[in-house]
Amino acid sequence: MDDAFTLIRRAVDLLPEDATAENGVTVGDAREDIARQEWEMALGILIEIGDSCPASVEFWELLAEASRQMMLDRSCRWCQWRGWEVRHGTVRATLSLLGPEEGGRRSAFSGDGRLRPLWDIGRRTAGGEPDMSIARLWVEFAEELGPGETADVRLAPLSPERWRHLKCGDVITMHEARPAVGTAVIVEVIPARAWPDAREVFREGGHGRYAQTAAAGPGGRPPGRTGRPRGSG
Repeated sequence: MDDAFTLIRRAVDLLPEDATAENGVTVGDAREDIARQEWEMALGILIEIGDSCPASVEFWELLAEASRQMMLDRSCRWCQWRGWEVRHGTVRATLSLLGPEEGGRRSAFSGDGRLRPLWDIGRRTAGGEPDMSIARLWVEFAEELGPGETADVRLAPLSPERWRHLKCGDVITMHEARPAVGTAVIVEVIPARAWPDAREVFREGGHGRYAQTAAAGPGGRPPGRTGRPRGSG
């Protein structure tokens, strides 16, 4: 297994030299940090670029392992999440949690993808009961979400094929028991995509189209919107 520093060097080589994040940082900036051995800064820049530009599963796997070795737990989780999205797609929604007085949660939960609630996505069993589905949840804009609060979230279904009927505007409900503890309105359904080499996508002019769908991720600026500050663990 390569060390974290080698993994970061390998990851930067997967990007075209003109790749630029939403906040203006570039592959050149990452290379400068690598030359100065500012490894955490370089990692943060690469995550920011990957959140704005086409990036492969290999790219995210390299950064996830580098983050793990550097003991940056939240960055590791986000890179693993982004690799999963490349393979399977994702569903974005605006989630509103009920307050305790409405039968909702009594405490906040961490928004870094560990919570795996049940969701009523409109499917029914043969007996007419809700046929629940499980999806992990990542909160955008914030590190956690508390009772009575609303936030944009990204959902990673355990069985993505069961969610393919959903479209923007559909309403689903979040359950940890009965009754529901939250209601979510679908705002975007991003299909899976097996990215080609990112350098080829840039030459074909794919940067802008990708940025419109992926920039919601927590990589830097706008990653602050997901609660994962650049370079944090």
